[in-house]
Amino acid sequence: MNALFGFIPDTAAAAIWAMVVASLLPLAFALLAKMFGGFNLADNAHPRNFLQQTTGKAARANAAQQNSYETLPVFLVAVVVAMLFFVPQAIINNLAWLYVIIRIGYGAAYITNLATFRSILWGLSIACCLMLFYLAIRVSA
Repeated sequence: MNALFGFIPDTAAAAIWAMVVASLLPLAFALLAKMFGGFNLADNAHPRNFLQQTTGKAARANAAQQNSYETLPVFLVAVVVAMLFFVPQAIINNLAWLYVIIRIGYGAAYITNLATFRSILWGLSIACCLMLFYLAIRVSA
């Protein structure tokens, strides 16, 4: 059975691609923050100072970037642990790509200032990670 309604193959490569995409999401949010904030080449001398001084959408995109970096290690370890303990690959792929999709929605909700929805999406993304850990524990018991 293919993951996510047939869109993702049941191979380990699919989970690895999800990890790659998740790793690139913070960079995408950083680019959005710079774009919304009016970043120019002169700002490249101190990009962190530039981002700290932004407001509105730019500041929220930067916050989405920071939170994405904060949750990324948990996701990466959860996927690797699930793979090491032989959780069925289709389940890993479903949860990995679901995490990625939710995190994209999280970033969009953050940028558009939908605070409650953003918090719900954050919880769901962490639930994907916790489910991977739980399944690895169940398989190893």
